[in-house]
Amino acid sequence: MDIYHILNMLGGLALFLFGMHTLSGALEKFAGVNLERWLEKLTSNPIKGVALGVGVTALIQSSAATTVMMVGFVNSGIMKLSQAIGVIMGANIGTTATSWLLSLSAVEGEGWVSLFKPTTFTPVLAVAGIIMLMFLKSDKKKTLGVILLGFATLMFGMNAISEAVKPLENNEAFGQFMTAFSNPILGVVTGAALTALIQSSSVSVGILQTFAKTSGITYSIALPIILGTNIGSCVTALISSIGANKSAKRVAIVHLYFNIIGTIIFLSLFYILNSFLDFAFMNSALNSFGIAVIHTVFNVLTTLVFLPFTKQLEKLACLTIRDKPGEETAAMPMLDERFLNTPSVAIEQCRNVAYKMAVLTRQTMLTAMDTVTEYDPKKAAEVVDNENTIDIYEDKIGSFILKISSKDLSVSDSQVISNLLHTIGDLERISDHAVNIVEAAEEMYQKKISFSKQALEEIPIIKNAVAEILNMSIECFIKSNVTLAKEVEPLEDVIDQLRTDLKARHIERLRKGICTIELGFILQDLLTNFERVSDHCSNIAVCLIRIKENSLDTHEYMNELKRLDKSEFMDEFNVYKDKYALPKTD
Repeated sequence: MDIYHILNMLGGLALFLFGMHTLSGALEKFAGVNLERWLEKLTSNPIKGVALGVGVTALIQSSAATTVMMVGFVNSGIMKLSQAIGVIMGANIGTTATSWLLSLSAVEGEGWVSLFKPTTFTPVLAVAGIIMLMFLKSDKKKTLGVILLGFATLMFGMNAISEAVKPLENNEAFGQFMTAFSNPILGVVTGAALTALIQSSSVSVGILQTFAKTSGITYSIALPIILGTNIGSCVTALISSIGANKSAKRVAIVHLYFNIIGTIIFLSLFYILNSFLDFAFMNSALNSFGIAVIHTVFNVLTTLVFLPFTKQLEKLACLTIRDKPGEETAAMPMLDERFLNTPSVAIEQCRNVAYKMAVLTRQTMLTAMDTVTEYDPKKAAEVVDNENTIDIYEDKIGSFILKISSKDLSVSDSQVISNLLHTIGDLERISDHAVNIVEAAEEMYQKKISFSKQALEEIPIIKNAVAEILNMSIECFIKSNVTLAKEVEPLEDVIDQLRTDLKARHIERLRKGICTIELGFILQDLLTNFERVSDHCSNIAVCLIRIKENSLDTHEYMNELKRLDKSEFMDEFNVYKDKYALPKTD
């Protein structure tokens, strides 16, 4: 090989790696939030976990990504270690799908058989992919175009590597060099080191398949290298587990033990049998298909052997990473930056945490309103504590969303995080108003003053209206219910009118000497906070509608909504107006 062949080989390798990276990323993006939903549908049944691990990994073409997701899920408390073990086993099988795709390069023949040759269909995929990417408007179709381009790029890269290393086919020095890898230990170490370096067993096996086309790699050379690639793939999960809790670290350790013990058992049995039976094929050259077969057979057999011993693997991991006496093992489920490697999963987790924030905000506001007519110091303290927690939620979610925003997102994913970012701001402000309401109630309690009889009859009416609009907005946010969201604005207008009417009634009582100016200030504060809460509820609902219907300007949208649906809007307004009508005054 001269310098030109080496440059061509490096260029082909760069295309191959870029194609694999692009393909994997586009597949994850195409799968979207379904990835997270599939992985959360696990039960204590390891067989289902294996099947799911196979399917997800075959889809996204990365066992490392699947395992890192497992580390993240366990670290966040979403999943238990026992559930993750089956997925890890399945991921090892699912990653072999890549080697089967790449083995198409070994197809030979004429006629219809030639249709399966990469040299035949890869250019077609590249052309189709670039047309979809450049000329179609659908985000899903553009992503599909990137998938086709990614696959075509890695196949072109593979072909370039193959052409560049052709001179090595009859090179005696290279042959002697490769023979050294027939030593099982050296082969395993080489495969593990290469995979640890590029952090992808699929890529390592793909490179081996490329060399197998022209360089006369034998079974004795390929077998230990392939098994070593499985061990090397554990490095990604091990790195990911740094800084995680002990349960998450155990996920990475299980992955490592599974591959190391499986490799030892498989190689030991194989070479013992070979010493007695002297397998003739060991010194025979193999092609891409042969490598795909070895890769698949090893992972399937290892999974079948270990599947009945998942509990023992779990115990081994727990013995390796022990709990200290009295150490806390439970943690509040929060966002994990490991999910950022799979943006669709990160967004789904972000949404789940936002739902928890929304539920806590509703509980906090309802508790705060209870203190207005019946003050309880414990409830008041609970509201303040919850408000501090909600502030933490907003900070964590907001920071996480900013990190997600730097990733390559689909249009729908961008809409989701836009909705989340606006909504968590409104939720945090609602919790602030809850604290304001508690402070007003506390002032009355400490000064031992109370509202007039008429005010005590009127305040529960606006409280109930605020409670309903709060429940509606939280429910429409959690369930993405646009129909329910459209019912929020008429009630918000009713609450605005209630505030105006209650202020007018208070002024009238003040004129008659029934109420005091001091209570008037407190009532004013309460009514302002009630009205502001309803405004934030309206914001939550309108943001959901705006994003679902691709409307950009919120105020313009609200004016349009009231203009186009005036009859329906007024019907709903009147229903709420009658429901929350104030009692008649003398």
